[in-house]
Amino acid sequence: MNRQAQAAVMFLVGAALLHAGMTDLYLRYVKAGLQPLLLAAGAVLIVSALATAWYEWKRARSRKEAAQSEVQSEVQPEGHVHREPRISWLLVLPLLALILIAPPALGSYSAMRTGTALQQPYGYNKLPKSDPIPLNLVDYAGRAVYDHGRSLAGHQVRIAGFVAVDPAGTPYLVRMALNCCAADAQPVKVALTGKIPPVLQPDAWLQVTGTYTARETHDPVNNGPIPYLQVTDAKPIPTPADPYDETWNN
Repeated sequence: MNRQAQAAVMFLVGAALLHAGMTDLYLRYVKAGLQPLLLAAGAVLIVSALATAWYEWKRARSRKEAAQSEVQSEVQPEGHVHREPRISWLLVLPLLALILIAPPALGSYSAMRTGTALQQPYGYNKLPKSDPIPLNLVDYAGRAVYDHGRSLAGHQVRIAGFVAVDPAGTPYLVRMALNCCAADAQPVKVALTGKIPPVLQPDAWLQVTGTYTARETHDPVNNGPIPYLQVTDAKPIPTPADPYDETWNN
């Protein structure tokens, strides 16, 4: 590709980054805290593309003027242009796909083939006095496993996640936790027992209310701990704007 074509591709990449960063689309790729860097990268690419295109336009104009001044001479004008293969423009297709098609977030298929990533937290925030207590799924799992439910005893909690079902039919509520981007996303799982809906659709999102139970199992993939939640109520909810949970390592 010549420099003008490179500038066009660079501009499209920058536009795709800005489009993703100014909508919820970027949350399918990176954690929310990286939005400013994503927008900055898109802006830099667009400015660089415009600068490259302007430089190439000025250079082409200078060449044209030089060629016109030598039209009566026998000197061959410099800057003979070679045509680039048109197939190189296929590089633009992934960019158009990024702009036009929002990929689905990782779901139950990935979750059930990856071991739970639950880690012991450094500490626990004070819980609100409301009942049920709204909790992050990872927060509930950490308190249930590593604090043995001491802060959860006597309270109802409310957590949300997507449904996954293992080959034995055990239902889980899952959030995919990430450090940086979707490429390193790993699941944190909470097994469900009690008043479970009779029909569970994998990848459907549920808001579950329940109570702590000391029951615990281990992930067959990596033998990691998976706590249970005694369900008292469950209802479907829309997929959240941010399908990933980025607070698991805090």
